[in-house]
Order: sequence, then structure tokens, then C-alpha cells
Amino acid sequence: MKKFLIIIIILGIALSVAGFWYWQRNPYSKEILKLEILGPEEAVISDEIEYTVKYKNNGNVRLEEPRLIFEFPEYTLLKEGFSKRQEIGPEELGDIYPGEEKTFKFKGRLFGKEGELKTVKAWLNYQPKNLQARYESSTTFTTKIQSIPLTFDFDLPSKIKAGREFDFSLNYYSSLDEPLFDLGIKIEYPSGFEFIKSKPSALGKTEWEIPILNKAEGGRVEIKGKLSGETGENKIFRGELGIWLEDNFVLLKQITKGAEIAKPRLSIFQTINSQNQYIAFPGDLLHYEIYFRNIGEEEFNNLFLVVKLDGKAFDFETIKSEKGQFKNGDNSIVWDWREVPKLGFLGQGEEGKVEFWLNLRDDWQIAGPQEKNAILKNTVLISQAKEEFETKVNSKLEISQAIDPTTYIITWRAKNYFNDVKNVKVKTVLPQNVQLTGKISPEQEKSKFAFDSQSREIIWMVGDMEAGTGILNEAPNISFQVVLTGEVVDIIGEIIITGEDQWTGTFIENKAIPVETTAPVK
Repeated sequence: MKKFLIIIIILGIALSVAGFWYWQRNPYSKEILKLEILGPEEAVISDEIEYTVKYKNNGNVRLEEPRLIFEFPEYTLLKEGFSKRQEIGPEELGDIYPGEEKTFKFKGRLFGKEGELKTVKAWLNYQPKNLQARYESSTTFTTKIQSIPLTFDFDLPSKIKAGREFDFSLNYYSSLDEPLFDLGIKIEYPSGFEFIKSKPSALGKTEWEIPILNKAEGGRVEIKGKLSGETGENKIFRGELGIWLEDNFVLLKQITKGAEIAKPRLSIFQTINSQNQYIAFPGDLLHYEIYFRNIGEEEFNNLFLVVKLDGKAFDFETIKSEKGQFKNGDNSIVWDWREVPKLGFLGQGEEGKVEFWLNLRDDWQIAGPQEKNAILKNTVLISQAKEEFETKVNSKLEISQAIDPTTYIITWRAKNYFNDVKNVKVKTVLPQNVQLTGKISPEQEKSKFAFDSQSREIIWMVGDMEAGTGILNEAPNISFQVVLTGEVVDIIGEIIITGEDQWTGTFIENKAIPVETTAPVK
């Protein structure tokens, strides 16, 4: 009996220890405390709204040292002295007894973009009686910003003439019951827009302040500017209406509106050396004729016409224009309506013309393959019209020769300057009293050398030459020996080098003078 009693006592102690251990491991579930937020699902900006935090102890244990934290969303306006994160401590809450229920209210004014979701949060942490651990329950509630009773829109024409001044405005109006303070308007202009002025004055040309906006009041920002772009191009203007809170611009309304660059009322075309699609040669004299025509329904008065030139091949020191003024700083020529009658008055369907002349250089150098395929660019501007023209420039092939007057060894060197050229050939005619000896060097060029005994024509098949060959690197060369069989003046006749320009798609050639017996020529 005594032994059985001891067993019972030991078993009881074991069960007690196990129970205490289990109770310590799983003493409490935070789900016992129910925490929720009640509030409006939708709200109008600036209106004061109220959130109710409600909690209830559904357990049978007293909750001690509770602490409630409530947090408003970003950009909430509260009463002066209140922070967005508010805390209520144990002194005010007191212990939460089993079955006890309490509520606390929080008020604020939400600000944000129309349709934006705003979330408030609440936390309640506490310590169940006789336990050392603290627990925390949390919950959230989301409110949607309703359609904002603020009018904000562009008064902007759908079509704008490029290069002409035009006016537009940003209009705003409030239907809110409460006044708004510290509002601001921002605008983002499209590319090609030139700001001239605004009313009221702008901050940095893109921002305006609205100190106060009461119910049933509004205003307007008037802007004057110019817009450039291609015909038919759409330009997008973007505007923002917001409020400044804590040095942050809180967006309330955002708008966009497009405008199309209107069809020009002037057409522009040009010819170079009387050709519409001229391909230039290094050293050319170019005669530009710029034509402008009124294709609209209104007359033009007091116009200026500007031509801007861009190209390494231009020799700007040779520009000649009877009525245009050349500006060396930006390489432009300007014609004034006082000098050109058609610029002074251009009626419907009428056409005018200006002209100028200049030479191309034939001695400019390229720095590498990236600079091949030379282009001459000129841009014509008149009123709102703008046209850009490009003219290709042929490459320049060059053949030089030297002669040793003692042994009559002739050396040719080929050079190619600006563009890739294919099938380069050098030709000449050997005089009757001059004969080849058959000595040719270097060895690899022998297969490219040919002589027709009937026509006495020599051909050197140079082959393809990249831009800059002989300028940026060693020039292809060939040497051959001749002997005199009688008295002659020219050992070698006129030399012609030819090839197919891969940039301009044309056949090009150059010449070198004959070699006399009295003096070597290089």
C-alpha cells in the first residue's frame, strides 16, 4: 500500500511538471484578442474622416500593460500637434479583462491622387497575466480616394503652327466644402517647346503657387510660347495639380493633352548646279538655289530666310551671295525681307528664290574609317517651315608617279580619300619610242599589270580601296622599267585612275600629267 502511494505521488508530480511545461510552452494565443478598424471605404480629399479602433478580450486571462499604436497613411493632415503615428499607453488603456471591449477614435484629412488607396494600421501589444512574454495583434483598413471635386484642365489648341507664338492656359476650380492651402501647379512641356512668358509669373518656367483656394473659386495660368517639330508630329503637354505637405508635393490631379504640328503653309526645295539630286566632287564650285513657295491661304510679310551649312568639305571662305549675309560663327547665311522683295510680301501661290555659291575643298583629311562617306548638310528655315538637305560627296582617287631619269624606272602610287571604292584601275598609253623591259615590282603586283601591244595601253588593276587608303596607311604602288628607242618628249602619256564609288554609286576618275624625259614628276 505504501509503495502504491509513493507511485501515485510520483506520477502526480510528473503530470504537474508536464502540465506546467506545456502551459509555459503554449500559454496563450493572440487570436483571443480581437482587433479591428472601422472606417469609410471611400473618402473625399480634405474632408475630416474618423477611424474607430475596436478590441475585445475573448479569453479568460487578464491582459496587462497594453499599448495601442495607430498609424495614418502618408500625407494625412491632422490637428496641430498630432503626429501620423499615435500611441495610447497603459495609463489610459488600463488592463483588459476577460470579455472587456473598448473603442478609440482617430480623425484626419486624407490627401492623394484620385482613385488612390490609403491604408491605416493598428497594433495592440500586451502581456497576459502571470506570463513574461508580450504579444501583439495587428490589423489594417483601406480607404479609396473618391473622384476629387476639383476641375483641372488644359485650354490648348489641337493644332499648332511650328515656330509661331501661341497662347494656352491651365484652368482650375474647386467644389470642395473646405478651403485648400498651399496648392501648386506643375507643367511638363514637350520637346521643342520654347517658354516666352506666363501670367502669373512662373517659378523656373514650370511651376506656379496657389496660396489658398476656397469653395466655388478658381483661376487660370496663362502661358505664351513657341513649338517646333515635324509636320504631323504629336506633342504631349502634361500638367499636375497638387498640395504641399511637409515639403512634399502631393499629387491630386494629373492631366495630359496632345497638339499636332500643323501642316506648313510654305514649301521649300533647292537645286545645286541646276540639279535636284546633285552628287558633288571634291574641289567643286556649288551653286545653291533655294526656292520657297506659299502653299497656304494667307499671305506672308516681312520674312527672314536662313541657311545653315554643315560639312568638313565646305570652304566657307569662298561663299558668295549677292543679298545674303554670312555669319561665320554658326556657318549660316541670312536673307532679310528688306533685300529680297518676295520675303517682304509673298502672296498665295507665289514663289521666291535666293542663291549663293561656294567651293568644296579637295584637301580635307579623314581621321579614320568612321569619317568616310562625306555628306554636305544644309538646313533651310523660313517662318514656321524647315527643311534639311543632304548631298553626297564622291571620293577622290589620286595617282602619282615618279621616274628615275637614269634607268627610267616609273613608280605609281594610288590614293583614295573619303569613301570606299571598288575596281580601281590605272591606265596610260606608252609612246611608240618607249618599250617595256619586263622588270616589275613588287612581285605581287605583276599579276595586276597588263600591256596591250596593239593599243599600247598599260593597265594596273589596283582592285578595291577602302576610304583613307594611302592617306592613313601605305599606298598601293607598282614600279616598272622602260627604255627609249628613239627621241621622245613624254616617256609616259596622261595617266587616268578610275573606280566605282560605293557611297555615291557613281564612276569617278582623276588624272596625272605625263612624265617628261627632262624632269621627274611626282
